[in-house]
Amino acid sequence: MQFSYRYLGATVVATEPTRTAMSFAPDTLRTPTFFSGKLEKSLPFREAISALHDVVVSDLRFKPRDKSAYKEWAAQRDEVDLGALVAQGAQIKERIARVRTELDGLYRESQTQLAPFHAARKRYFDYLYAKDRDFWFVLDPVITVHPDELFFECFSQDESSYGRLGCSYEVFRDVGEFSCGTTNVDYSAALYDEFQKVRGYKTTEFTVDPGGFEVATEREEAYTEVKIDLPDSWVRGFLQVSSAMTLPSRRVELHPMDVHNFCFVLKRRKEKVGPRSMRFHLRPGEPVRVLFEPWNLELRCPRSIYHGDQEEEIRLWGRRRLLLLERLIPWARSFTAYLVGSGLPSFFVADLGDMSFTLGLSGWSANDWSRLGNFDLLAPRAAVDDFTKRAVFKALGENWRETVDSLSHRLNLDRSLVLGALGAYTQAGRAIYDLNKQVYRVRELAREPLPMESLRFASPREESANRFLAANAVTCKVESDTRGSGGRGERIRLSGSVTEGQKTYTPELEIDSDEALAAGKCSCSFYVRNKLYKGPCEHMLALRMMHGGRRN
Repeated sequence: MQFSYRYLGATVVATEPTRTAMSFAPDTLRTPTFFSGKLEKSLPFREAISALHDVVVSDLRFKPRDKSAYKEWAAQRDEVDLGALVAQGAQIKERIARVRTELDGLYRESQTQLAPFHAARKRYFDYLYAKDRDFWFVLDPVITVHPDELFFECFSQDESSYGRLGCSYEVFRDVGEFSCGTTNVDYSAALYDEFQKVRGYKTTEFTVDPGGFEVATEREEAYTEVKIDLPDSWVRGFLQVSSAMTLPSRRVELHPMDVHNFCFVLKRRKEKVGPRSMRFHLRPGEPVRVLFEPWNLELRCPRSIYHGDQEEEIRLWGRRRLLLLERLIPWARSFTAYLVGSGLPSFFVADLGDMSFTLGLSGWSANDWSRLGNFDLLAPRAAVDDFTKRAVFKALGENWRETVDSLSHRLNLDRSLVLGALGAYTQAGRAIYDLNKQVYRVRELAREPLPMESLRFASPREESANRFLAANAVTCKVESDTRGSGGRGERIRLSGSVTEGQKTYTPELEIDSDEALAAGKCSCSFYVRNKLYKGPCEHMLALRMMHGGRRN
């Protein structure tokens, strides 16, 4: 999937003894979006934007060692007749010593002659490293200006971690004119180094340059055209995040010192065997307890009391990604963890006063948002007609951000219809769910509408579910469960059958009052192997679509 950007010049940083000016070059092909102001809280902003950089360059994927040289050497050794070498022992030793002396002389001579080459090669690789780092920012960062805040979004290289930095206007002073919207800005690797120079005693001016949209024709050569061919996985990953944020979760308030202790344990120890999880033991009214495996080291968090309504145990994997929060700890007032379930996504929101930093983690480091999560399949799926969808999105655009209940009351629509419409626009990249303020926001991920035909099915499972519906191979039985399972209100339980060839599967689902999948099981092999850790199977999804009347 190709994205085109057009920048007027490049991001410019001017440093003086008492002043630093940062002027970002926005994408001039998008709707004019601009902002200007002076940083009032320079140091917290420096640490937060640096933590966002740490998310961008994070890559915890397993990288196997390159053993090609060893295998080549081993193959050569296999061809040697060791018996003949032993018989010629003394002669061989003398020849080896003679050859070694000759090689040592050649090596010293070569080092002298090749010194200019090695220096040039080092400069080349340093240059290549710097150039590659520019592409680590992949999509130049997505910056969105809203009436109440400015926020940045990014993904990690392995697409398992999501970062969002939201800055209210109290972070700045002397805020000038601004235009709401979403744009990409030119962001090079060198800019990170410039952010490290931000100091409290220096005035730092922050500008998304509005002048880039008012340029005379004769200056057209100043534009920089950039075309980036992004994999569908990156785009789909961005679309998955908000869907995961809307899932039912357990809210856990954490004191900054407790998060520091998590990082301390992870940095002091290196696991060599499994399991490698963190077990959150949550008991209402008591301090949170976290067990680190495989050492079975339990941390009690006396400053962090769980206020939920039932006792639970939740396991998280990929825990070393929590170290991305480390430099935020001195500035954080508190952390809030949103735990969806064992092996499912988790979100950690750092309250930095007038700023908030959201770190979203998939179930495992290797289980990235785009390919293995399929959390949009668990999101609200109420059937909504196109007219209602457009009406909800237009109403959301009037205020740029709003809660579901407010939109439902203002438009006199059922809450499930509003959730379904917002879910559709979220999955199309035109809206995002703000976990910190619990509101939906307008955020156009791309300048042009995304090619939803190629992104229509987030996984082969969804495509198979639609095929079952088209073939009338799904039966559905509905019975309401009003017992308030888990204290979360009324749930609807679905059971039925899905015929696939000569086999019949019997999926069962529980859907909560927000039309989100709360629990489920199936007799197929996919569910037996993965449970819900990789999303629902195609039979569970078909049953859900049958209940909602969705036939694509």
